[in-house]
Amino acid sequence: MLELDPTLPAELGPLQWLVGDWEGTGVLSFPVGDRTVEHEFGQRVSFAHHGHPYLSYEAYAWLLDDELTPLAAESGFWRLARPAEAADPGPGMLPPEGEPAFGSLDAVESLRRPDGAFDIQALIAHPAGVAELYLGTIAGPRIDLATDAVLRGASAKEHTASTRMLGLVEGHLLWAWDLAALGRGLESHASARLGRVTPAGGDEA
Repeated sequence: MLELDPTLPAELGPLQWLVGDWEGTGVLSFPVGDRTVEHEFGQRVSFAHHGHPYLSYEAYAWLLDDELTPLAAESGFWRLARPAEAADPGPGMLPPEGEPAFGSLDAVESLRRPDGAFDIQALIAHPAGVAELYLGTIAGPRIDLATDAVLRGASAKEHTASTRMLGLVEGHLLWAWDLAALGRGLESHASARLGRVTPAGGDEA
């Protein structure tokens, strides 16, 4: 059964261990043409909430060189995946109507799968003109995601699919990212280990 930080909407119960700012280092390794690009990088990741049943997400990475050269940035929204209801806002700026169906922990528990996990979705946008819609599961302190769709603008480099895994291990956020891009299928792309730099948003029982 979930336990909830009282400052969070009930739907964020399964996600609350992500809330806060995280910082650490990682390794990038990915084939490009006839060579493999390899770098160590630093990264800062933030998960925040604003009273709505989703988390906002920001990530910024830099090379661990003498200039701390900017490497990558992304932003988006993470939430439980469930059917839309009248109490959800939108489309556009339309306000919600009525009381939310998942406004209590008991109601959120009804979304738990037989295997104990919850379905989750994450929308992540990249400044070069790529947006990824991920679907997956969250089971305690582990998240597994795979792209359901990748939207790419005409100016963006070829990028067709991704998978991501995140986990909370001994108080650290570990993540691994596999990427299908530049004519290659899914293969290891980057990973990192991040430590929390702001207070925790709570833990799942």
